Amino acid sequence: MASRISAVSIVEAVASDLRVRIFSGELVSSQALTETDIASSYEVARPTAKAAIEKLVAEGLLVRGVHKTARVADLGPESVRDIYLARAYLESEVLRRLAAGRTVPAAAVQANRDIAALKTGAPLDVVEPDMRFHTSLIDALGNERISKMYSSLVAEVRLCMSRVQSLHLLDTALIQAEHQKLLELIEAGQGEDAARLLDQHLGRARERLVAAMGGEAGPEAELPSSLVGE
Repeated sequence: MASRISAVSIVEAVASDLRVRIFSGELVSSQALTETDIASSYEVARPTAKAAIEKLVAEGLLVRGVHKTARVADLGPESVRDIYLARAYLESEVLRRLAAGRTVPAAAVQANRDIAALKTGAPLDVVEPDMRFHTSLIDALGNERISKMYSSLVAEVRLCMSRVQSLHLLDTALIQAEHQKLLELIEAGQGEDAARLLDQHLGRARERLVAAMGGEAGPEAELPSSLVGE
């Protein structure tokens, strides 16, 4: 039987490659990306390059003022806090509701298994299943609008995660262990405990990244894992 393949537009193909280059750090903060340069680099028409840029501007990965050249978003301390707090508000409530029904998403379980099975510490190798874990929890609620709200944050969340991993700010084993505990708390119906662990899980990453970006880290940066000693 032939494998299924997904067709993507040229615009999406260019945008997808640019995303990978931004997440990997190849394209750095504030780097200019002109329509002419992108059209030449990818051998596409300028309208295609423009559409790819506009797509990434909408996702928050590029910024551009009126009649200005697009630049890679500058991920500063306050932006990091905004992104993490926005996702925390959504994810905490989702965990409470999943726990109320003791709903453990199979996709989240598999994503965490994939993290445990990683053989390399390459940043994007960790980020992909980590992002999939959190997105699976959101989607398991079955609320289309909440999933859309979260998806509007995904590109910026992934950018933060990529920076955390590329700077070696968190141990992969700790990420996997805290994910596993979250799933256990959901299964046990302990929504408030799951929300508290999530705050610790995200807060540690958030404040360590804030410090790495030149800001003053909050106390969450040095929070010990609640799993130590278990």
